[in-house]
Amino acid sequence: MNRAFFLQLVWFFALAPLQAADDNADSQVQPGVSQGKLTSSVFADSQVFPGTRRDYSIYVPAQYTPDKPASLMVFMDGSGYVKADGAFRVPVVFDNLIHQKAMPVTIAVFVNPGIVPATKTGAKDRSNRSFEYDSLGDRYANFLVDEFLPVALKGLNVSKNPEDRALCGISSGGICAFTVAWEKPEQFGNVLSHIGSFTNIRGGWAYPGLVRKTKNQPKPIKVYLQDGKDDLNNLHGNWPLGNWDLAAGLQFAGYHYKLVMTEGGHSGKFGGEVFPNALRWLWSKDSPHSNIPVVETKPQWQPHPDAIAKDDVPHGTVEQMPPWESKIFANTIRDWSIYVPAQYKREQPAALMVFQDGERMRDVKGRWRIPIVLDNLIARGDMPPTIAVFINPGNDKSRVQKGNQPSNRGFEYDSLGNRYARFLTDEILPEVEKRYRISPDPEMRAIGGSSSGAICAFTVAWERPDHFRKVYSSVGSFTNLRGGNVYPALIRKTEPKPLRVYQADTSGDVDNIAGSWWWANQQMASALSYMGYDARFDQAEGYAHNADFGSSKFPEAMKWLWRKEKHQPEIDTKGDLGGDLTLLKLLIPGQSWEVAADNLGFADAPCADAQGNFYFSDMRAPAVYKLSIADGRRTEVVKEAVSGMKFGPDGLLYGCQGAMSRVISIDPQSGAVKEVATDVAPNDLAIAADGFIYITETRSQRITRINIKTREVTPVDMGIFRPNGIALSNDGGTLAVSDSGGENVWTFRVNADASLDAKMPSMTMRLPIDPKGEFKFNEPPPYQTASRGDGIAVDQLGRYYVTSALGVQVFDPTGRLCGVLPKPKEAQSLTSCTLAGSNHEFLYITNGDTVFRRKLKID
Repeated sequence: MNRAFFLQLVWFFALAPLQAADDNADSQVQPGVSQGKLTSSVFADSQVFPGTRRDYSIYVPAQYTPDKPASLMVFMDGSGYVKADGAFRVPVVFDNLIHQKAMPVTIAVFVNPGIVPATKTGAKDRSNRSFEYDSLGDRYANFLVDEFLPVALKGLNVSKNPEDRALCGISSGGICAFTVAWEKPEQFGNVLSHIGSFTNIRGGWAYPGLVRKTKNQPKPIKVYLQDGKDDLNNLHGNWPLGNWDLAAGLQFAGYHYKLVMTEGGHSGKFGGEVFPNALRWLWSKDSPHSNIPVVETKPQWQPHPDAIAKDDVPHGTVEQMPPWESKIFANTIRDWSIYVPAQYKREQPAALMVFQDGERMRDVKGRWRIPIVLDNLIARGDMPPTIAVFINPGNDKSRVQKGNQPSNRGFEYDSLGNRYARFLTDEILPEVEKRYRISPDPEMRAIGGSSSGAICAFTVAWERPDHFRKVYSSVGSFTNLRGGNVYPALIRKTEPKPLRVYQADTSGDVDNIAGSWWWANQQMASALSYMGYDARFDQAEGYAHNADFGSSKFPEAMKWLWRKEKHQPEIDTKGDLGGDLTLLKLLIPGQSWEVAADNLGFADAPCADAQGNFYFSDMRAPAVYKLSIADGRRTEVVKEAVSGMKFGPDGLLYGCQGAMSRVISIDPQSGAVKEVATDVAPNDLAIAADGFIYITETRSQRITRINIKTREVTPVDMGIFRPNGIALSNDGGTLAVSDSGGENVWTFRVNADASLDAKMPSMTMRLPIDPKGEFKFNEPPPYQTASRGDGIAVDQLGRYYVTSALGVQVFDPTGRLCGVLPKPKEAQSLTSCTLAGSNHEFLYITNGDTVFRRKLKID
């Protein structure tokens, strides 16, 4: 087996737990049972995954005869499933179950993920497993059906009926098995997933929402899910919650499914123990369905003691405001009011809290009775004197109201992005501040709501933590009403924001086409906890989608939300595997962006020398500068503007001058400039240790190679929409190129002769939300198509740092997104980045007219 592939399997096919299969007779060789034949080979002729090779094995049962089509089962991560002393021991189990007639005569294909073998001296083989297995879409399905299986099954008679064909995988192989059946149900009708990665490795979190949308026409696939209750909880997600959420989606949409939640964690041990019975269920025509009950209850509601008015407590006043006509939400009008506590004094700025669906929440005879609660808590000192804004969603003035349902509520509340935040900060709060003095400190500002009003509150704080840092959520709609189900995935892979978040939800909450509110809120709570947020989740069994439980906890929630205690994050990354490079292990508490150089025209082309001194270009000066690592002193190197710059193996600086159609060399000591190549349109460059320069020519959609010694210029790739940033891996065997006009970073194998091949879109960038797009019901937000991916840096562990419209996006060496560091200057472009400092521990970025840096734990 290839060493790189072996290492990636070690973590879930660990030797210790694999022996547990000895306790199951179906996993042991039995006397009198005929044994099938196992043969092995290699597949290295893929166009879907160019440049890859993979080992595979074929099991043919003893009962197979060519005159009768056999059933088929394909196993991802096949070498682990076929292993004679492993957790699953598939050939032995198949022998026994086929003998018992507990499953049909079935040919098994055991296929490993691809490896991109290195051809350059000193380079390492590159695993393609995550790209193949974790990606959504039909790429791997097409590989399997169109390329691989026709070769692997040559000469064998296999049924074409999807009911006779199954897929199986563990971890990322589990979601891969599901993806193939999801994309090609006409080929495969059965799925068996062990500890499946239905998380945000590469977007797999979306499956529960996608499944629910097929309720009116479910795909003809049968699904068995096994997971361990102590499975992973890491930067990619919470595995048990991911499997529960998918199971709930399958149940809602009417799929034939089974969920088995075993003991154990991210290991094949317990999946192996239930494997024989899983096969019996999968191949049986009348196997029972699982059922996750959604039980609503109606406990007697009593108001919290702090929701009862007291004669000895000063009462605030509620001022009904004139109906508000919005410009941001054009043609809408809404009711709103302002609560002013009795303790408010003009000379002392008050705290602020904004409530969505406000007129209902301020009703002193309803469930929430918020003015009464605030009266009592403020009087007792459990929260500061707080001005509360109660605001309703807008009604479209051109439409007739239907009952009390605001016509614009879903659009305003459930949509992601900053539109509603702008409505508050640009329209409502200035109007409030005309009347009352409110603290500008975001720590003194809170926002809350129930149901869609709750996700709206979270969205405002997520988008504008400079305005709001406290969030109250009851039965929050973190579901696919308009893409809100993405939040748990975003939280785990975004630099933590300074928010305090309270949630309340119950197991009897809504379960509909948009999602399960119960599982969604658990996913949110888990993500916030993992990332070290100041978060609390109150939960209960039963109830329903109403205010009963949330209102009963509301006074306690306010005490917690407004407490003066300073939060100390508890970071627990024990759920992360060795290769999981979470932001929590990269970022240093208390460290953020600091200015390295400012008052520039336009900063670009950052790079560093071997000692860690930092260099960059001010394109408008024009000049190239050096910042000394010793004392931070800035010195001018040369009066030239370059858009990309790197040191070559000869100690010279090499720079791109697209406006002058050339690549130049710069002597960092004398400032002497020489032409290296002309008649090119370079944007950025990377330089190999053997003296080859690779440049991106963005407008020509071309990557070009330049031989420093001979000055020979050779196009080596065409077709990336807008190739921009470019970088080499530490071993020189992989070239990464960002596409500023698309959503991917492409990778290539760099061969011994300096040619490029094995081109694949290995990294997927997070895209900005289009504020002018259409936010449709039960659909993802309208994302922009261009990531504006730009400069790339690589650290000592092989992480890729890619600048983009959203900030610096960090990827691990296998191309999985680790997280996003938002840019300091939101309104200015983020062009490039590099690592500098004595240990190259500082990440430098060029952000418009300023160069910033921050210290990282890069090792």
